[in-house]
Amino acid sequence: MLKSMTGFGAALREDESYKISIEIKAVNQRFLETSFHMVHPLYPYEDMMRRQIRGIVARGKVDVFLTCEDKRPQSRSIRVDKDLALAYHQALDDLSDFLHLARPDEIMDIASYPDVIRMEERQELTGVEGPLREALSEALRQFDAMRQAEGRHIEQDFLARIDRLASCVTRLRELAPSIVASYRQRLQETIKELLGSHEPDETRLIQETAIYADKVNYTEEVVRLGSHFSQFRAIVSQAQGPVGRKLDFLIQEMNRETNTIASKANCTEAAQLVVDMKSEIEKLREQVQNIE
Repeated sequence: MLKSMTGFGAALREDESYKISIEIKAVNQRFLETSFHMVHPLYPYEDMMRRQIRGIVARGKVDVFLTCEDKRPQSRSIRVDKDLALAYHQALDDLSDFLHLARPDEIMDIASYPDVIRMEERQELTGVEGPLREALSEALRQFDAMRQAEGRHIEQDFLARIDRLASCVTRLRELAPSIVASYRQRLQETIKELLGSHEPDETRLIQETAIYADKVNYTEEVVRLGSHFSQFRAIVSQAQGPVGRKLDFLIQEMNRETNTIASKANCTEAAQLVVDMKSEIEKLREQVQNIE
């Protein structure tokens, strides 16, 4: 099954100790790049989460937004900086003596100064790994489901465009004999105009026609295109993992064969078919950038 590189998933896990919220977003990128946006105490779990994500994602730029609320009792503590309080008190004494003003003796006055009293969060998130894994698993499940759904739409688009390309190739194959016949007729008419009542050399006419037929013969390109179309359909229908690079290579080959046909086919209808094919191939090229 094809998977899009873009997707979104979210999950919330809450127990008596923690409330964990995770959001996962991804956009197109040639290689896998994962960025975490979370509080410092969760950094020790980054490698675990990376491994879990790599089990689902092979390509794309993935952003993980994670919040964790510590609900445990005494998860916060009050810290008193006694040295700082003493320094403030001494500074106030000095300032009072210098300005001949009464100094503040109330404890609340000293406590109100910056950093004398601070609230600190407990840094150790003991027991958070279990609910963190569960939340990440659920977010990844949603994320992957969205990528698969988008992949199914892309697959339908791929197959429809390959069918249109195959129709163009079929018509090119049908046109090939008429291109040579048309050239022979034009050549014969031109020679008659030049020779007047004299009969043209039939042998030379056949030789010139044969040379032209060989020059405009695009049978090999048509055959290879048919093979590319078959491979493309097989890869899309049997995809069990990342296939974007394989499909991108096939699209490059389709474009190369089409360009060769364009240089050979000396026919207005064939030229229009080639233009239509190049348009479809370009749309395939754009679309393949969206899949893993």
